Amino acid sequence: MGKSNGLRVILFPLPLQGCINPMIQLAKILHSRGFSITVIHTRFNAPKASSHPLFTFFEIPDGLSETEATTHDVTLLLMLLNRNCESPFRDCLTKLLQSVDSETEQEKQRITCLIDDSGWVFTQPLAKSLNLPRLVLNTYKVSFFRNHFVLPKLRREMYLALQDSKQDDPAEEFPPLRNKDLLQILDVETEVLDSYSKMILETTKASSGIIFVSSCEELDQDSLSQAREDFKVPIFTIGPSHSYFPGSSSSLFTPDETCIPWLDKQEDKSVIYVSFGSISTISESELVEISWGLGNSDQPFLWVVRVDSVVHGKECVETFPKEFIEKLNERGKIVTWTPQQEVLKHRAIGGFLTHNGWNSTVESVSEGVPMICLPFQWDQLLNARFVSEVWMVGIHLEGRIERNEIERAITRLFLETEGEAIRERMELLKEKVGRSVKQNGDRCGGLGSDIG
Repeated sequence: MGKSNGLRVILFPLPLQGCINPMIQLAKILHSRGFSITVIHTRFNAPKASSHPLFTFFEIPDGLSETEATTHDVTLLLMLLNRNCESPFRDCLTKLLQSVDSETEQEKQRITCLIDDSGWVFTQPLAKSLNLPRLVLNTYKVSFFRNHFVLPKLRREMYLALQDSKQDDPAEEFPPLRNKDLLQILDVETEVLDSYSKMILETTKASSGIIFVSSCEELDQDSLSQAREDFKVPIFTIGPSHSYFPGSSSSLFTPDETCIPWLDKQEDKSVIYVSFGSISTISESELVEISWGLGNSDQPFLWVVRVDSVVHGKECVETFPKEFIEKLNERGKIVTWTPQQEVLKHRAIGGFLTHNGWNSTVESVSEGVPMICLPFQWDQLLNARFVSEVWMVGIHLEGRIERNEIERAITRLFLETEGEAIRERMELLKEKVGRSVKQNGDRCGGLGSDIG
């Protein structure tokens, strides 16, 4: 840590893996610039305070039942958390502000702002009532965040027309999505989600600024100027946040460290890494198709299969075909979780079969690992189009979870001239994003000046 500047920042992450990691990374960046860090968090999916001894943590109750805490309906979960956490968060934040007032001049650290996720919608009016600036941390690609607010209108006005349209044609209202992507997103839109999105838009516009923690000019040049015009508040893009503190993670899952020694035994750029993030689920039949696609490709693979990866399924090991398990020891390794940043950095990794969550996508670009895109929902569909059609650093499976399609995509990436061209483009993109991290070091300093 640099010399203390006498200022404290309050952070309040959403309790999802894809939100906690970037928030803690931001905390480390700010701490390195002299800020003291206090993290308020829910009991559900609490970050590991022991891993961050230089920060102060306060836990608040979230009121989730066991059933609610295990739901795969993310919108429902976030609405419940917003309802249940408002009162305990207000009490905690008020006490923190009062404790500063009671400190002696020698002890005093001014609380300069609250930084929380855009998905916390009750915090903006609360922060305003306490005269505390609130900055919004956002873990989406800039273009998705600014465009997704039009989805309720599109569902009302265009849903039927999209069903009758050519599904592979570009979706002019939401580039670079195709009509089928947009229709897939609108299929899960509900009035509850519409209302929630409206509150996110209103509270973000009322905030003191937006921090896009995994974005930079090189990845979002298409939409940053438009976003600044839309929101009329300062926007900070600090680039791939994990690059500032390599190897640092705030995983809610325990990684299987045996995967690194296993990778050490593999040839350079020979392994296909497979992970669909912390939330996405697949069916038993899809698990079997992916199994055979990997097995038939004759390419070494490292596959993350969470305990809850198969929706309404058996234990995953019982679902794998017997012949596949017999082949596993020869060429593949299956684990329940990995230290992903370390894995993607490894010399043996030659490709990433991914759900294209934004964090995973940016981590893959930062390490120069080309992707095979299998998006499941929401912003993943847009990220996959950027990877495969705009940056052209990956292959899109187009939702086809079939053994032959998966085998063919792996072959194209690892063994054919198409794959060589993809790797060359990925190296160029990696270099551009890498330069942005160095430039963003200064931008982070600017962020520190603004919130100070």
